Order: sequence, then C-alpha cells, then structure tokens
Amino acid sequence: MNQKQQGPKPGDRLLTTATRLFCRHGINATGIDRILAEAGVAKMTLYNQFGSKEGLVFAVLEREGEAWRQWFQKAVEELPGSPADKLVGIFGVLENWFKRDGFYGCAFINAVAEHNKEDPRIRALAQAHKKKVLTVIRGLADQAGVLDPESLTDAIGMLVDGAIIAAVITGTSEHARRGADATRMLLASQMLGNKAPASHAHAA
Repeated sequence: MNQKQQGPKPGDRLLTTATRLFCRHGINATGIDRILAEAGVAKMTLYNQFGSKEGLVFAVLEREGEAWRQWFQKAVEELPGSPADKLVGIFGVLENWFKRDGFYGCAFINAVAEHNKEDPRIRALAQAHKKKVLTVIRGLADQAGVLDPESLTDAIGMLVDGAIIAAVITGTSEHARRGADATRMLLASQMLGNKAPASHAHAA
C-alpha cells in the first residue's frame, strides 16, 4: 500500500526555522510571530510543544549543540596523524567551519551574550556543551602523553572559543591558524619526549 510522503512535523519545522533565524538575526531580534509565519505553524503548536519562546530557545540550543558536537567529534577523529597532530588539527576543522556559508558563530556563546546574565539557565546549557567539547580535547591530550593534560585542555578550549569569536568579529578564518600555532607552542612545552605535531597539521 502506497502512503503519501509527509513533510517535517510542525515541531520540527519550528525548530528548523527558529534555528535559522536565531543564528542569522539573533534571539532577541527574532519575534515569535516571524518564526511561526515562516514555519507555517500555529501558535498553539508552539505552546503545546515548547511552552514559550524561551522553551523553543532551549530546544534549539540542545538540538544544535548535539548536532555540532557529533560533527566536531567525527571530524577530529578522522584527522590524520598522532594525538598531538589532531590537537593542532582541531583548528583546521574550525577553519573549514568558519569558511562555510551561514557561519554565525557558536550558538551557545551568542545566546549567553544576548540573555540576562543573572539567568543561570542559558549559562548552564552552555557550560554543559563546553564540558562535552573539552572531553574530546582531553582525550587527545591524555593520548598525547603531555605533562599536564588538564591545563592543556583548558588552554586549547580557550583558544577554540577565542578563534570562534574572532572569526565572527572579523569575518575571516585566519584566527584558526593562529590557534593552531599557539597549540603547537603549548604542546612543545608539554611533550614528554614524544613526537611533536607536524607543522602542517592545521591545513584545511
């Protein structure tokens, strides 16, 4: 029996539309009426599935975070070379992301910047996301056999955040390469006689 192919469900359309508009225009600048109109969804669907615009924001961040982390971890795992090479190569992965059409930065950094700084909920989501990203970096740091994997992980995490913010502000990807250079210097001071990362590991 043939069944008519159905399109995305209303809730999925809301999430997809809200993600696009929030990333492009900002959360505060995007009204709920515009999201509903572009998604072709009734306001009651929003209230039934997400409760409010704030609930929709949380759902968008959770879905975007999961998708980004899956992409990031897979891209890093597929990098060639040693664990140290892969730590440097993280910035090549970021550079490719920065060059994409529709790159608007990290959804979590943007959301924290826009929201009430006294509201802990968005910050908690951002911290949970960051912790999972740092877990990927920490795993490579442990495998690389560095002197202090915890401090190296924190330092590379800050370089990652800085490169993302700089890419948004400047509209260029060059800060990814600077992050790779800085990571090489960090590794050089942390390696226990292991092979240093290749000088070309940051190349896209």
